[in-house]
Amino acid sequence: MRRRKQIWIAAWAAILWICLGTAASATDAGQGEAPPAQEQGELTEEQRLQQELDTVYAMPVQSNEIEGWPQAPGTYGEAAIVMEVESGAILYAKNIDDHHFPASITKLLTSLVALENGEFTDPVVFSHESLAFLEPGDAYIGMKEGNQITLEQALYATLLASANEVAYGVAENVGKNKEHDYAWFIEQMNSRCKELGGENSNFVNPHGLHDDNHYTCARDMALIGRELFRHPEFFNIVQTLQYTIPASETTEEHIFQQKHKMLKEGNANYYEFAIGGKTGYTDEALSTLVTMADNGDMQLVCVVLKTHGVNVYPDTRNLLEYGFANFSKALPAANEKSEDVVEILAEKNIVVPNGVEFQDLDMEIVPDEEADKEGVLTYSFQGNPVGSVRAVLSQTYYEKQEAEKAQKQENVKGGEAKKEGLLEDKEIIKKCALGAAGVLLVGLVAILVKLILDGKRKKRKIKRNSQ
Repeated sequence: MRRRKQIWIAAWAAILWICLGTAASATDAGQGEAPPAQEQGELTEEQRLQQELDTVYAMPVQSNEIEGWPQAPGTYGEAAIVMEVESGAILYAKNIDDHHFPASITKLLTSLVALENGEFTDPVVFSHESLAFLEPGDAYIGMKEGNQITLEQALYATLLASANEVAYGVAENVGKNKEHDYAWFIEQMNSRCKELGGENSNFVNPHGLHDDNHYTCARDMALIGRELFRHPEFFNIVQTLQYTIPASETTEEHIFQQKHKMLKEGNANYYEFAIGGKTGYTDEALSTLVTMADNGDMQLVCVVLKTHGVNVYPDTRNLLEYGFANFSKALPAANEKSEDVVEILAEKNIVVPNGVEFQDLDMEIVPDEEADKEGVLTYSFQGNPVGSVRAVLSQTYYEKQEAEKAQKQENVKGGEAKKEGLLEDKEIIKKCALGAAGVLLVGLVAILVKLILDGKRKKRKIKRNSQ
């Protein structure tokens, strides 16, 4: 018995020794083969940047979620859009309404407001205020207080050289020339953006230098870019690769070049269909870029915001190529067969994905109450608008509208009658219920009276018997 006990003790001791030895060996091996967990989790700067790029590229592209819509690439920008100019159709959408800092693409709106409110020959005189805000590193061409140039020259400096002091001078002088001031010009920037359909922007300066309250979104900038197609003089400016403001009595000579690389033939980022645009960069905004393109059949505006790394030009090229390769124009005037439409009033195109037939589109009619028998036809594919046209509407359409209106009124009357009937039924039920309650109450009172009387009789009877 004692020997058996000694054997058990020895066995447990051996097992314990083996376990401790194994744990110690594992610990030693772990310390020798791998760095501490904290060191394992640390990324190199290159790995961190790549992780950041991968995260941005993997952000959802909302237009890719439309059933039957051509699948598009991601971007290394946090927001991007491709808009077809004639129809206003959005071909590519990635976070297009998110707020972002625009940086110098702000100057596109500055130029639009200036073109709409000034003349090329108007004077632009540089004040102390137009220079005082500049800090080291800000883009400028070296204008001095008291210098005077024309609005045309100022727009060249604003759009090609991205000169911040000149953009301020444009705003200040266009405002004054309209018998207002700098603040009025900024108000015009915001109101003009809203008139174009922009709902997610707030501009507080004409140059785009950082301000927390100065922001926009991809959709709003595309709308601004689209509107600039109405101004051929804008494209004359941005397609100029080098410009000289000659020396005069009011200023010295200034020479500057185009900064948008997709417009510069011979540059590695040159794109043959690019016809205009504007660059932008601040530490807060990162790279921003607006590019207009025309392949002879279709005109596009591409906007990319908060682009990480050096991807702003490759992203833009990829998106423009996507737009040109996957969409075609369709003419409602030649294809619309609805009996509700008599005539399309303009030879205006809409845009459809390749392979989608005109008949596959949904069409909504919105009558124009101010124009007799006219309305707007809005076309969409899977809920995504692809363009609209004005049309003369048929008598059949109006007859159907009147019939639907009469039916709705009849339904309303029927509903009201039904409601009145229900109210009458409720009133009858209420009266019946009250009547029943009254009868029940009378019955209960009668029973109670009877019980009381019976009780009294019983007491009298007992009393007589006791006597």
